[in-house]
Parts: sequence; C-alpha cells; structure tokens
Amino acid sequence: MIADKDDSEDESPFIDRPVLVTKRLIMRAPREGDIPALVRLADNLHVAQMLARMPHPYGEAEARSFVAMAGHKRPGVSYALTLAGTGTFIGCAGLNVKDRGLELGYWVGEPYWKRGFATEAAHALVDLAFRETRIHVLNVSVRVINPASRRVIHKCGFQYAGQGMMNSLAAGQVPIERYRLDRRTWESLRNWA
Repeated sequence: MIADKDDSEDESPFIDRPVLVTKRLIMRAPREGDIPALVRLADNLHVAQMLARMPHPYGEAEARSFVAMAGHKRPGVSYALTLAGTGTFIGCAGLNVKDRGLELGYWVGEPYWKRGFATEAAHALVDLAFRETRIHVLNVSVRVINPASRRVIHKCGFQYAGQGMMNSLAAGQVPIERYRLDRRTWESLRNWA
C-alpha cells in the first residue's frame, strides 16, 4: 500500500484578516464593542452545545478572552459576523488549525437562525481559505444532531469523510460527522458559478 500525501503538506495557515463583505454581512475582526452582544448571543446552551470550545454559561470574562485571543497573530483567523446594513453583531466564524489541518467553524446567535447567514459566512471563509493559503483540503465537523449545520456545509460543497467524537465544553463527549472539501472540488464549484 502506498501512503497518500499528507493533506497538511505545503499549508500556510497564517491568514491576514481582510474584511469580508458578502451580500448581507460584513465579516471583520472581533472587537471590544462586540462584547455585550457576544455575551447575550453566546450565553445560550442551544448554541454552546453544538460547539467544541464555547463554555456554558458564557459571560463577560469569556467574551473578553475571546476578543483578546482573536487579536493575536496565530494560525487561522476569527471573524465577527455583522449585518451589513446596521453593523449588528450576530455571531462568529473562522478558520482554525486542528490536528487534521485547517478547519471551518461558525456559529450564529439564535435570533438570527434560519436566514442563511451561516451559509453566507461559510462560503466567504471557504473562498478565503483556498485563495489565501496553499491548503489542499479544508475540514469541518458537525454534531450528528445538527441538521441545520449539515445543510450549510453541503451547500458549500463539503463531502462526508467519516465519524468521530468531539469534546464539547458545554456538552461533554459527543458524536460528530467529519466533512472535507478539496481544492479541486472548490475550483470546480467556483467555475460553475
């Protein structure tokens, strides 16, 4: 058996954080002014239990820590999701370096669910990942009980890659599905549009 090339070879996970503008969102660096809205939206068990690193309860100390960490130069990138018309903070999204390589992550506050904001943010970050790095594969994981998130990643072209377990700060050990999108597929999808 011949080993496949490691998907993480030749990756450049450091990404400058350009402001991303989509049809309805402005995606920018998290800042101190976001903290009240961040606390209000993130202190929600329905949100936290779907994520690995969001504790519940979520208070001002957690929000300040997140904003400070997001400002440090590190592999990957974090964004505040804001409405283009009003600047209203509605959630966060980013690209994080994990053991499997670069991984897409996102959450939207419950009052903004079912409006396509997560899909819009995910599309922008998928494009950013492949345009600004040399990665061959972008990964994403979803809790098996989260069909809304599964729809988001399917709309972005991700393909099922297996199952596993995730340690969630809010929910403990939980089963997940893993998905991946390779550069060649992304290029094909971009050409179809």
